[in-house]
Amino acid sequence: MSSGVTESLLGRVLDGRYRVLSHIADGGMASVYLALDTRLDRDVALKVMRHDLAQDEAFVSRFKREARSAARLSHPNVVSVFDQGEDDGLMFLAMEYVPGQTLREVMKAEGPLTPRAALDIMGPVLQALGAAHRGGIIHRDVKPENIILREDDGTVKVADFGLARAVSTQTTASQTGVLLGTVAYLSPEQVERGIADARSDVYAAGLILFEMLTGTKAFTGDTPIHIAYQHVHGSIPAPSSRVTSVPAELDALVALATSRDPDHRPHDAEDFLVEVRKSRAMLTPTELDRRPEGPAALAGGASTVAVERTSALPVPAGHAPRHAAQVGRPVPPLALPIDRTPTTPPVLHGRVVDTMGGDDYDDRQRGPWRWIWIALGVALVAGLASWWFLAGPGSPTVVPPTTSLTYAQAETKLATAHLGAERIDSFDESVPNGVVMSTDPGAGAQVRRGTDVKVTVSKGPERYAVPDVVGKSLAEARDQIVANKLAVGTSKEAFDEKTAAGLVVSVDPKVGASLKRGTKVNIVVSKGRQPITVTDFTNKPATAAVDALSKAGLTVDATEQANSDTIVKGNVISQSPAGGTLFKGETVKLVVSKGPVLVPVPDVQGKQEAEATQILKTAGFEVKVERFMGGIFGTVRSQDPGANSQQPKGSTITLVIV
Repeated sequence: MSSGVTESLLGRVLDGRYRVLSHIADGGMASVYLALDTRLDRDVALKVMRHDLAQDEAFVSRFKREARSAARLSHPNVVSVFDQGEDDGLMFLAMEYVPGQTLREVMKAEGPLTPRAALDIMGPVLQALGAAHRGGIIHRDVKPENIILREDDGTVKVADFGLARAVSTQTTASQTGVLLGTVAYLSPEQVERGIADARSDVYAAGLILFEMLTGTKAFTGDTPIHIAYQHVHGSIPAPSSRVTSVPAELDALVALATSRDPDHRPHDAEDFLVEVRKSRAMLTPTELDRRPEGPAALAGGASTVAVERTSALPVPAGHAPRHAAQVGRPVPPLALPIDRTPTTPPVLHGRVVDTMGGDDYDDRQRGPWRWIWIALGVALVAGLASWWFLAGPGSPTVVPPTTSLTYAQAETKLATAHLGAERIDSFDESVPNGVVMSTDPGAGAQVRRGTDVKVTVSKGPERYAVPDVVGKSLAEARDQIVANKLAVGTSKEAFDEKTAAGLVVSVDPKVGASLKRGTKVNIVVSKGRQPITVTDFTNKPATAAVDALSKAGLTVDATEQANSDTIVKGNVISQSPAGGTLFKGETVKLVVSKGPVLVPVPDVQGKQEAEATQILKTAGFEVKVERFMGGIFGTVRSQDPGANSQQPKGSTITLVIV
């Protein structure tokens, strides 16, 4: 996948659920990204098929079969497949995200590993493959790049069952014109006939064991064809030919797994695991921990730290192979190590005592009773030793599987196997709170009775609540957020009517939200109450003043009214305050005009002009006179406005005089 396509996926949400966070790696068939499952709030590894292959129906079909096959697998040493989907032509798998190092990276850093470290890694790998083989699935691409050592506890995980195929489907691996799998680990039958079964995975596992012990691939060449030719026509060299310190038992183990004839190999990963355990039981602690020696070890350059930097993962006790006839070498009986330390004769009263009957012993101790007591002592010691190692506290037992149990259930199950339990709590994104994730030694490991098994129990996803910092200063809020293992995001200011300036108004995400460690929390700090500019509405309609001031957030009191000879009725006579600034909810008082004062018009009809004029002027009116026919009589015939009507004081009354 091109870098452009890689970059274009960053930040994109696939299938409305998976937000792509970063690019992890590219493979021949797909690219892998770190993504957030927004529905379950957990990190996942998103495997996205190359765009050009998504156009090929054969590859699409293979990709979908991969999802169905891999989703059927559920094992602590298998990378889980959660989901499969399609988004705008992009085919993808959502898988368990396992932060850590691949076995390739470990070997590159450390060179050849000690036998103990190599077998500690090989055991869980074979358990994972065994689970697949029991389910009728073969991996087809077993290689160091697909083996991951989780960084927090060293758990070994087998990834990318991307080439897995149901064993019952005898489809050639080259049907698409491309030889699937990595050529350095292909079995002869995959090269010659394009088919694979569980024994092909065993062959690849044997090559990985060879590589861990020697720090080098078994076959190398300038071209893939050259390497494939060696798999078909050559024999895998003994690991000790490159690292002389490799025990002969491990030479035989590699030879068994990498036989050119599949019928001479263990039938499947479980049968090979039985052979691994038997070979391990024949090695002394010194042999298991011996640092690699030889040309390959010197070339590796880092083998001296293999024991210290590689997690010790005890190998489970074996069980009988289901097809013993196909296991190609006899296994010697288990024997206790023989102590070959030279003994020193005991000293009694300053004289050396000949424990086999020297001259310093009394003749009475040469008699038959001496040999009887010696025989009884030997028998007693042998009996006690047998009881101790076979039935007593020193006898072996097998660590039972406890994953997916509660700690109490696991403790009970371990006690039944005569083992103790030491609880270790650890966060996990996928295992529910209170459920056992793993044990050390692992399930199936052979240990002595009374051994304390470290039981790692999930605390669930690592989440921290956003603290309640509302009403606190910015400095206090930052300190509390950091103390809760979260990070401080942006800080901005905003007006707030209830919170004093300088104190926190709100946070985003909100208080109490459950977040991953290090998630940023944004803070809003109060600038205090927001000032509102007061507009002067004097001599303007009171309705407009009330509407505008209310919308600005102020309270308006317009209940007071007064007469005015100059301000139109309904307009504002006065406003308090008439300007400046107020805060939300504060009051502006308005005095609204009722217009001028109204008085009744006196009835002057029939009166003489002078009298009528005097009466009207006394009532506060102006008088206008109109004469009819010269007004020779001087009498008021009519008045306008009419008598007794309410008129503003000072208005004009027109009189008609006859």
